Amino acid sequence: MSQHAIEISGLRKTYASSAGQPPKEALKSVDLNIPAGSIFGLLGPNGAGKSTLINILAGLVLKTTGQVRIWGFDQDKNPRQSRAAIGVMPQELNLDAFFTPRASLEVQAGLYGIPKSKRRTDEILEMVGLTDKADAYARSLSGGMRRRLLLGKALVHQPQVLVLDEPTAGVDIELRQMLWANVRKLNEQGTTIILTTHYLEEAEEMCDEIAILNQGEIIVQDSTPRLLSRLDSKTLVLTTTGQGDVTPPAGVTLETRDDGALCFTYRQTDTTPDAILDTVRAAGLQIRDIRTEQADLEDVFLNLTRAA
Repeated sequence: MSQHAIEISGLRKTYASSAGQPPKEALKSVDLNIPAGSIFGLLGPNGAGKSTLINILAGLVLKTTGQVRIWGFDQDKNPRQSRAAIGVMPQELNLDAFFTPRASLEVQAGLYGIPKSKRRTDEILEMVGLTDKADAYARSLSGGMRRRLLLGKALVHQPQVLVLDEPTAGVDIELRQMLWANVRKLNEQGTTIILTTHYLEEAEEMCDEIAILNQGEIIVQDSTPRLLSRLDSKTLVLTTTGQGDVTPPAGVTLETRDDGALCFTYRQTDTTPDAILDTVRAAGLQIRDIRTEQADLEDVFLNLTRAA
């Protein structure tokens, strides 16, 4: 086993022309290595190619060209082993309405060839908080409970790699916290987690490393702290009293918010907070409150995807 849970090189996917539309190249020579044991964020705008990439990993879509290795198994040479190494919690709530959660997990385990003596149905139901609904029809479950069941189905064969595709879309705070607690526990036990989400604050909090996919190409892959440091800008927010016109230092932009707060945006390599405070005091203003705002993952994401 290498240090990477997923190794992708030269991956391309072109969908054939249909209904008079030309062929669509969804993935363009994607190279991507996902470290084993990490929580990895795969981010991108709608239509970037994330779903195509996930479906290729899951064996649901055939790639056009390229190589995919999952947990050391080549997808072409060892298709059964590579698929057994990965579990996918899909975004869509696709469940059999007449199966109970217990039956759904049992059937899923059977599809993976897991003997009854080695199945973990009750353990998984307990982990995802569905023990009291184990024998209720899936059609009677709430949307949040159905998402829990999708997670349970992805875990029946104890995959080394778990893909979570928009796992918290439309769920309440309690379920979101339960889900992230389970994800952290699984990761501590050695499971590699791949997360796709449009809630960028979740990716910023959870992920060790992030790749951003845009227009079928990986435009950046880096650790979360290094990715956040790409925008060398901060905002100094001051609440002041008194009258006076402030002339900000060179390279600093000044904005006055609706509540009267003065917002100085600056690059940390160009100036210092002290220089800004000196200009405010020189204008005859007294500082009542001060705080800083730093670029977050959303700022980095928008900056990179707009530039691409």
